[in-house]
Amino acid sequence: MNSNFTKIIRFVLGVILIVFGANKLIMIFMESGFLPLPKLPLKAGEFMSSLDTAGYILPFVGALEVYIGGLLILKKWVPFALILLAPISVNILLFHFFLDLSGGMIGALVVATLNIILIYKHWSQFKPLFY
Repeated sequence: MNSNFTKIIRFVLGVILIVFGANKLIMIFMESGFLPLPKLPLKAGEFMSSLDTAGYILPFVGALEVYIGGLLILKKWVPFALILLAPISVNILLFHFFLDLSGGMIGALVVATLNIILIYKHWSQFKPLFY
């Protein structure tokens, strides 16, 4: 379970989460983050605008992504981090599938695939949850 492959995947996923989570957090204090926001289709833009208007969802998700990314990079509570990440990665996939198919679907698939691979690698620690 501690192969170089797993270490690389864990590190890459952690960096992705920290970068995109930090971008969400920085957008709280500035007009825009350090990553440019893509032009979204109408329905996707309306959805993101409503999340931004709520005021707490995007900062909370950004902080959670940074936290999960840190746990993965530091190799602390990895199964816990993967369980926290599962609904986020499913939501990213569904957002791009239903609202922005042409946009970041590849990135969504990468995050979900890396999460699935790591869950599979740590499956022995998840087994007690299902029996």
